Amino acid sequence: QVSLAESGGGLVQAGGSLRLACAASGRTAGSYSLGWFRRAPGKEREYLAAVSRFGSDDDYADSVKGRFTISRNNALNTAYLQINNLKPEDTALYYCGAGSFLRLGRLEADYWGQGTQVTVSA
Repeated sequence: QVSLAESGGGLVQAGGSLRLACAASGRTAGSYSLGWFRRAPGKEREYLAAVSRFGSDDDYADSVKGRFTISRNNALNTAYLQINNLKPEDTALYYCGAGSFLRLGRLEADYWGQGTQVTVSA
């Protein structure tokens, strides 16, 4: 069993930055790739990025390339999502998932966190 806990969300003005964290815990937490997703009000879940088990590979949705950066600290079993130049349309619940690197890109995960809210004011 793996538990995921997101943090770092909040209210920020457009143009600002945030760094979200996803802490994975459990005996097998280090065995999984970690991905970030978001769900905006009235919209479907959206894949953002994923980082492989050892942090050697990463992947991004085309819509966030250049503004979002995913990274991983394996010693802490924590994945981060750096978001720059935030826009009002980035307002959403951001949450992470743990699973295989390829399946995360298909919105599939073995475990999901509860999410952290990001609200961007104009």
